This record gives sequence, structure tokens and C-alpha cells, in this order.
Amino acid sequence: MAGTTPTETVLDEVMAELAALEDPKARAVNERHGDDHGVNLGSLRALAKRLKTQQELACRLWETDDTAARLLALLVCRPKAFGRDDLDAMLREARAPKVHDWLVNYVVKKSPHAEELRSAWLADPDPVVASAGWALTTDRVAKQPEGLDPAGLLDVVEAEMKDAPDRLQWAMNHCLAQIGIEHPEHRDRALGIGERLEVLKDYPTPRGCTSPFAPVWITEMVRRKTDGQGLSP
Repeated sequence: MAGTTPTETVLDEVMAELAALEDPKARAVNERHGDDHGVNLGSLRALAKRLKTQQELACRLWETDDTAARLLALLVCRPKAFGRDDLDAMLREARAPKVHDWLVNYVVKKSPHAEELRSAWLADPDPVVASAGWALTTDRVAKQPEGLDPAGLLDVVEAEMKDAPDRLQWAMNHCLAQIGIEHPEHRDRALGIGERLEVLKDYPTPRGCTSPFAPVWITEMVRRKTDGQGLSP
């Protein structure tokens, strides 16, 4: 019988460590957000820092289908090592919201396939997949708007955001706000769309945080940017 490989040994050790980090209170909090794991994210990041980048281990962790293991995989992987089809399959397998978010933000955004996937996912009939396309589009609105059509994006938001499923609606709303914040020539229209649709208008917002209601979000972030410019020497 063949012996275990070094990666299998490390995988077993890491899975045992994740099991030891399981906290029922953390699980209760996470499950309220749809994330079925009980590992404190600070502890997870500390473990990832100790393991450093290990692409083969990351792939094995992902294959376990365990949410905490998949989050760890996204922290120790090498983003540019994944092919386009790998990333597409991983997104469709990412059931937990936190896994979905980390995959998009920590891996796909660093991939050479990000733009191709953005375009494909934006038009995907699966609303969770489409939400990833909108998240990548929002990132481009802020960092690399050349080649985008903000007016066209606002057309889609205006027509579809009100009745979109929660995850997709949230992502579209973020894009709406980002267009209003970053593109003054489209700001009035973005504010108007937000006011008319009233998406997330009554979202419970903790003290000290900015409401995700687009008109409030846009106005506050523009104010901060303007105040910051005013304070510059």
C-alpha cells in the first residue's frame, strides 16, 4: 500500500487544527450570515500566515468542501496559478457567502482572467454568479474605468435592481453607488435612480457606519473626498 504524501499529511494536520478552532458561538454568528463554519477569522488568518503560500495544499483544502478549509485555501493559494475554467468552477461551487466574497476579492481580482470572467459572469443567468460579475465591475469603476459604459450600467441597474435577488441586488447597488461617487457626470442620475428605487433605504445601519442606501452612500463619500481635498496642503 502506498504511503501518504507530504501534502496529505499536512492536509490532515490542518484539518485537525481547524476542527480544534471550532467555536459554537462563532458558528452561531457566522450561520446568521449563511456561513456554515465556526472558526474565528482572525485565527484563520493567523493559521494562513503560518502556512504561507502552498498552492497544492490550497487545492486539497478546497476539495474538502468544508467552508473553513475553503476560506483557508483562498488565503494560502497562488491566485495566478488557477486557470479561467478553474475559477469559474470554483465560483459556482462557492455556496457560503464569505467563500464567494473571498474568492472574488482575494483570488479572481488578482488573476489574469479577471476581465474575461467579469464579462461572462455579468451576463450569467445564475444571480449569485452574476453578482460576482457586478463586484468585479464595481472594482473597475473605481480603479480602471476606461472602456466601461457607466450609462449602460446605470440602464441595467435602473431596469433590474429593484426585483433582483438579494446577493445580486446588493452587488448592483454597490456598483450604482460607486458610479455616483467616482463619476461626477453620472452622479445626478445615480442619485435619482437610488431615490426612485429605494433599494436598501431601510437597511439597519450600525451607529458610525454609512448606510448602503445609494443616495446616502454617494453623498457621504463625495463629502469625505471633498473634505479631504480641502485639507490637502
